[in-house]
Amino acid sequence: MSATSPAPPPDAALRQALRRCPLLPVVVVGERTDGAALGAALVEGGLSAAEVVLRTPAALRVLAELAPTRGLLVGAGTVLEPDQVDAVVEAGARFVVSPGHDPDVVARARARGVPAVPGASTATEVQLARRAGLRLLKVFPAGAVGGAPLLAGLAGPFPDVAFVPTGGVGEADLGAYLALPSVAAVGGSWCVPADLVAAVTGRSAPAGRELARGLAAAVAACRAVRP
Repeated sequence: MSATSPAPPPDAALRQALRRCPLLPVVVVGERTDGAALGAALVEGGLSAAEVVLRTPAALRVLAELAPTRGLLVGAGTVLEPDQVDAVVEAGARFVVSPGHDPDVVARARARGVPAVPGASTATEVQLARRAGLRLLKVFPAGAVGGAPLLAGLAGPFPDVAFVPTGGVGEADLGAYLALPSVAAVGGSWCVPADLVAAVTGRSAPAGRELARGLAAAVAACRAVRP
């Protein structure tokens, strides 16, 4: 009987996208945001993954328009309830991100075949998430709970866990975070200003170009630390 290769981990596609570009933008969309135009701007800016947060009424619509973008792995953020997992997966999300670790949300994501990236801010939370089989975690709010020194400390007892710090993170923090091998990517909204995203409509090519230029600068700053 021939040997079979082990199945890839459920977060393999997300990890691969973050290796290509270690920046995961937290995207807050507006009522008139055009998802297709937004996707074009994000890819032009050099991104390989993006997180659309469920904080505005238009989030699901834009997520559905954004999901087909070639070269961009699209996920949903601020996923707080299992039913929201169903909604975002049906809209095309390929991963779900939460500010905290809710086992019911993680279980629903697994049932729907998408990776969950829950938040943690202490060693206890990381340990519990790790026991649940999770190896990629959001650290939130990273700036308030210890920043890069916290992540450096967590890397010792949890060498098999990778982190995406988000919350209170800006471009000035990229060097400290991305210098840590345990950091898979840095998340944040500074690189995708909500007012500019809201202006990316089908008729607003200038807004898309401006967004792409800003993202390209942020991606270049990431690559200066992690080529």
